[in-house]
Amino acid sequence: MQPRITVITIGVDDLDRSLSFYRDGLGFKTEGIIGKEFEHGAVAFIDMQPDLRLALWPRSSIAHDTGLPLNSPSATEMTFGHNVSSKVEVDEIMHLAENAGAAIIKPAHETFWGGYAGYFQDPDGHVWEAVWNPAWEE
Repeated sequence: MQPRITVITIGVDDLDRSLSFYRDGLGFKTEGIIGKEFEHGAVAFIDMQPDLRLALWPRSSIAHDTGLPLNSPSATEMTFGHNVSSKVEVDEIMHLAENAGAAIIKPAHETFWGGYAGYFQDPDGHVWEAVWNPAWEE
């Protein structure tokens, strides 16, 4: 199998609230919610980078579509790493996220491996890491 991930879908409890956080708070580009005319079809796609979108889809719709039971979410299942080019940019992202309504779960700090990072959670508890990795500098 070739690694060709084009959409990462995250389950949300309130699609409007999540869309507002990502679009209005973080400034992510999206056409907004589509598919409202279909039961379990309302979704918002966010363009992340070429050939990659983040989909915000109600957790109940994911459960319905997959046939899996709706369970309690766990914040430690995965994280999103947003790599930036400087410590200053990490601080700027953390400030932006906090102003957008994110919960800061670990303020930006020097890491044990020589980088600089901080963690925040979106309104549904998904964990984002704003990180500068000096080994990834061009």
